Amino acid sequence: MINYERHILENGLQLVIHEDHSTKMAVTNIIYKVGSRNEVPGKTGLAHYFEHLMFGGSKNAPSFDSALERVGGECNAFTSTDITNYYVTLPATNIETAFWLESDRMLQLNLSNKTIETQRKVVIEEFKQRYLNQPYGDAMHQLRQLCYHEHPYQWPTIGREIADIEGFTEMDIRSFYQTHYSPNNAILVVAGDVNSEDILEMTQKWFGPIPSAKRNGAKIIQETPQQGKRTHTCLTDVPTDALYKAYHVPGRLQAGYLECDLITDILGFGRSSLLEQKLVKNTDIFASCNAYVSGSVDPGLMIFSGKMEKGKSAEEAEKILDEVVQEFIETDISSEIIDKVKNQAEAMKTYESIQLINRAMNLAYYTQLGTPDLYQMEYDKKTRITTDQISAFAKQTIVEKNASTLFYKSNKN
Repeated sequence: MINYERHILENGLQLVIHEDHSTKMAVTNIIYKVGSRNEVPGKTGLAHYFEHLMFGGSKNAPSFDSALERVGGECNAFTSTDITNYYVTLPATNIETAFWLESDRMLQLNLSNKTIETQRKVVIEEFKQRYLNQPYGDAMHQLRQLCYHEHPYQWPTIGREIADIEGFTEMDIRSFYQTHYSPNNAILVVAGDVNSEDILEMTQKWFGPIPSAKRNGAKIIQETPQQGKRTHTCLTDVPTDALYKAYHVPGRLQAGYLECDLITDILGFGRSSLLEQKLVKNTDIFASCNAYVSGSVDPGLMIFSGKMEKGKSAEEAEKILDEVVQEFIETDISSEIIDKVKNQAEAMKTYESIQLINRAMNLAYYTQLGTPDLYQMEYDKKTRITTDQISAFAKQTIVEKNASTLFYKSNKN
C-alpha cells in the first residue's frame, strides 16, 4: 500500500498527499478528468490540444517552463482517452513554485490569439509527423474507426483529422477550458519530502480561491454491442504487411476487465509469451506480435498486433494468429503459466513503487477512478483470479462476431 492522506476542498479539488522523507525531491501531479472521450465529432483533438496550450503561459507566469527551470524543476504531460495528466518534479524546498504555476494556469491561462495559433501549428505538425508521415502511423486511427461507430473512442487523442484542429474557434477553446479546467474536475497529488499539514495549507492558499465550474453533465454515447465481424483493408507505402485485430472488452472497473488483462499478459507480454514463442520464433510469417488491453474507463479493446516478414500477407497472418489463440482457448491453462504472469504483475508493481513520480501518478489515476485504494484492490483481485475464470472470459470475448480486423497491407508485395 502507498501511504496517503486525502482531502477535498470546498471548491471540489481533490488533494492526495504522499509523504516520503527518503528523498529531497517532491512531485506534483494534476489530473484533469478530461480526455478524447469528452469530445464531439468535428471538434476532436481538443483535449490533447489543451495539453499544449497549458504550457503557453498564464497571467502571472508568462513562461511556465522558464519559471520552473529557475528552481531546478522539470515537467511534462500526456493526454489519454479519459484524462489529461500534468506532472512536475523539483526539489522539495521549492514546492511552492509548483503550486503557484499550476494554480495560475488553472485560473487564468494565456489564451491569446498568438498562443492559440502557435500551438495549433505545433499540434498540426505533430499530427503530420507522428501519424501521417510515419509508417503504420495511422493504423490505430483506422482500427478505432472500425471498432467504434458511436463512442468517442472512435478517434485517437490527437484527433480524427487535421481539419478538426484547424477549425477550433476561440469560443470552442474558451468553453472547453471553462468546462474542464476547474478544481472540481481535478485531482492534485503532492508526493515526496513534504509535510501534510504544510501541503494542505499551501493547497488552500493557492487553489482554494479558484471557483468551481458548472459541469455540463453531457452524457457520453455508449457503443452498441457488436454483432458481426468487421474487416478493413488498407493498401499503403509501408515495408511489410501488418495485422491489427481487436475485440471489445469491459471497461476498467467492470467485471471481466482483469481477466482480459491476464489473457493478454499470457498471450503477448514479454519474450516468453505464447505469441512470441509460437508466431515469431516458430513461423516465418510474423516479425513481431503482441497483445494488450486498452484499459479505458468505458468498454475498451483487446488488441492483437503484429508486423509480417517480407513477402508474407496480413491475411495468412490472421489465420495462424486465430489458430494459436483458439488453441489457447481450448487448452487448460497450466498453473505455471498463471503463476508466471502474476509474478510479472508483482514485479511490475514493485518496480513502479520505486520511483516517486510513479507513485504520485498511480495515486492520481486511481483517485479519479474512485479511490487511491483501488491501486492495491485491483492488484489483490487480479492475483486471486483463477484459470477457470480466465478461460471463461477468453471463450466469451475472443469470438469472431466481436472481432474487428485491419489488414494494413504493403503496396510493395
